[in-house]
Amino acid sequence: MYEETASAGVPGAVLWQVEGGAGVVLPDGCMDLLWAGGRLLVAGPDTGPHPAGEVHAGAVAGIRLAPGTAPALLGVPAHVLRDRRVALADLWPAREVRRLTGLVAAYGDPRAGLEAVARARAADTGPADPLAAEVVARLRAGQPVAAIAAAAGLGERRLHRRSLDAFGYGPRKLGRILRLRRALALADGGLPYAEVAHAAGYADQAHLAREVRALAGTTLTAYSGAAAGAKRETPQPSGSRTTA
Repeated sequence: MYEETASAGVPGAVLWQVEGGAGVVLPDGCMDLLWAGGRLLVAGPDTGPHPAGEVHAGAVAGIRLAPGTAPALLGVPAHVLRDRRVALADLWPAREVRRLTGLVAAYGDPRAGLEAVARARAADTGPADPLAAEVVARLRAGQPVAAIAAAAGLGERRLHRRSLDAFGYGPRKLGRILRLRRALALADGGLPYAEVAHAAGYADQAHLAREVRALAGTTLTAYSGAAAGAKRETPQPSGSRTTA
C-alpha cells in the first residue's frame, strides 16, 4: 500500500508512505529523507533500479525532495550519496540526529515530522543552487546540454561539475532519467508505446525500450503490466515509484 501527497511546507517536495518492501524503486532525480524502523535515513539519487526492501521490510515514510534541492538541506554534495542509503547520523552530529529522531517519533504521522525537519533545516541553510531548478526546467523542455550551458553562461564541464553536486550525476544522465519518468507516466495513462516514444522525445520505440531496460532494469510491457495490477489496489507514486 502506497500513499503520497504534496508537501504544504517544503516547495516541490512530496510526502509518502509505503507498507511492505516488495518491488523496485526507479530513478527519478530526487533524494529522500526516510523514517524506517524508528531511524532517520537518506536515500541518495539513483542511477538504476533499487530493491524497495533495501531500507526496511515494514512501513517506511519519507519526504521526497525535488531534484537539486537536497544537497543544501543535507550539507552534502549529491554525488557523495549516489546509489546509497545511509543513516542520517553518518552525515550529521549524533546528538542532533537523536533530537530529530525524538521529534519525528512524537508525531502521530511520521511524514509530518519529516516535513517539520526539512522545513526547519531549509530555514537554517538557505535556498538551493538556483542553477539546479533552471537545469531541470530546461531538460524537461527538451533542450540540449550545450544550449543549457550557454544559457547559464557556463562551459559544459563546469555545468557537469555543478550538476554532480546538485543532482548526483551530470545533466545528460539527469535528462535521460527525467525523460524516462515522463515516458512511464504517459505509458501509465494508456498511450500506445509508439506514441509514448514520440511524445517523450525518443528517436523511436526501440530507443524507448533500450532506455527502459538501461535505467529501470525491465521492459515497458512488464512495467505496464505491474502498474496495471498495482492500480487495482493502491495509488502509485509519481516519484520513487515501486513496481512488482
